[in-house]
Amino acid sequence: MTEPQTVRATRESYDAIASTYAQLFSDSLRDRPLERALLSAFAELVRADGDGEVADLGCGPGYVTAHLHGLGLNAFGVDASPVMVELAREANPGLRFEVGSMAALDIEDGALGGVLSRWSVIHTPPRDVPAVLAEIARVLAPGGHLLISFPATDGPHHETRAYDHAVVTAYRWCPDRFAALLRDHGLAEAARTVIEPKPTDQRQFQEVQLLARKA
Repeated sequence: MTEPQTVRATRESYDAIASTYAQLFSDSLRDRPLERALLSAFAELVRADGDGEVADLGCGPGYVTAHLHGLGLNAFGVDASPVMVELAREANPGLRFEVGSMAALDIEDGALGGVLSRWSVIHTPPRDVPAVLAEIARVLAPGGHLLISFPATDGPHHETRAYDHAVVTAYRWCPDRFAALLRDHGLAEAARTVIEPKPTDQRQFQEVQLLARKA
C-alpha cells in the first residue's frame, strides 16, 4: 500500500525535531492537573473492564505511555516517527514501543482494553480520520475505552479548520462532529471535557477530550 504524502511529511517532520520535542515536553503533564485526572479516570475504567492492554497512539518520546504504566496499565506506545520511538525506548527501557501507523495498526482485532490518542489525530486530514477511527474500533475489545483529544473549532458552523502548526499542518474539529464520527464506528461518547485556553497560550483554541466506549 502506498504511503500517503501527509503521513510521510508528518513522520519526517517529527523525526527532524524529535530530540528538541522530547526535551521541551517531557514534563508537560506536571502543570496539567485536569488532564492527569482524566488519564486517571481512563485508567480506572480500563482496569475495571478487564484490565486489557492499552495503546498510546502517537506516543512521541513516551512520557505519557510511562505515565499510564505508572497508573497500573499494561501500556505500550506506537508512533509513526522511528526517531521518536527510539527516544521512547531509551527513556523507558522497560516498556514496549513500536513504529506504526494509526491507519494500519499491527494489532489483532479486539485485542485492547483501551486506546489513548492524545493530540495524535490532529495532523490527519479530515477525509482520512474515519479510517483511523475504524482502525481504533477494530483493535478495541467490546467494552474497551478510548480517550482522544484535539483542538476545537470556533463553533458548530465550522466542522473542521486547518491551522499552521509549528511542525506540519494540523486540524481543529467541532466536538459534536467528531463525536458523531465516533458513533459511526461503534464508539459511544461517555464523557466530554472542553478546556479553555489560558490567556498566555499562543493559540486561543479550546481543547477537547472525548471519552468513548466500544459497544
